[in-house]
Amino acid sequence: MSKKPFLFKQFKVEQDQCAMKIGTDAVLLGAWAPVAQQPFSILDIGAGTGVLSLMLAQRSQAEVIDAFEIDDKAYEQCVANFEQSDWGDRLFCYHASLEEFVDEIDDQYDLIVCNPPFYVEDYKTNDDARDLARFQDALPFEHLVEGASKLLTDDGIFAVIIPHKEEEHFIKLASAVKLFPNRILHIKGHHGSEIKRSILEFSFLESETQTKLLTIENQRHDYTEDYINLTKDFYLKM
Repeated sequence: MSKKPFLFKQFKVEQDQCAMKIGTDAVLLGAWAPVAQQPFSILDIGAGTGVLSLMLAQRSQAEVIDAFEIDDKAYEQCVANFEQSDWGDRLFCYHASLEEFVDEIDDQYDLIVCNPPFYVEDYKTNDDARDLARFQDALPFEHLVEGASKLLTDDGIFAVIIPHKEEEHFIKLASAVKLFPNRILHIKGHHGSEIKRSILEFSFLESETQTKLLTIENQRHDYTEDYINLTKDFYLKM
């Protein structure tokens, strides 16, 4: 199944060359990341398939949507996905690490998004590309918040999805580079489950944090109204 393109309402994403396939996390972030401020420029850190950039191209009128990806095959696939979309003239992917991108690019961005590698446990598989995509040591949170703070405009927004258990730690790291949480969305799989993910919106403006909860399912394959409303512009069957 994962070798087939993932079909959305307005675009498709080839993913057979990417270690990490499209999942709920990316779609939630792409649908939730704020565009009401009408960003001129958007950056997708660690683009993978490019799905976040494509979702934000659909949702916004941003004239510049840049991305970068360190893995060779994922980078090539991201470029191809950008080129076959309706927004290819606004999308560009660099083949670079975060460190290289920060060092070489002088631009700053109004909106930065990232679906970073999460797995902090010592467990590794025998698939180096999958490990690179999934494990935090490939993109430590310290490096992520520092890079984002350098690449963000003074009134820009940084949005990221992380495991809920990492939320407090991530907020502390962000505050050290003067990024403060303005909005938080907690994600639960179903009503009886624990909070699994946190989507965080940061800016250089310190304000009272608005926190909301989103539950994905009432029961298996019975999606909540909130989840449907958030994702219906993208998923074919919503």
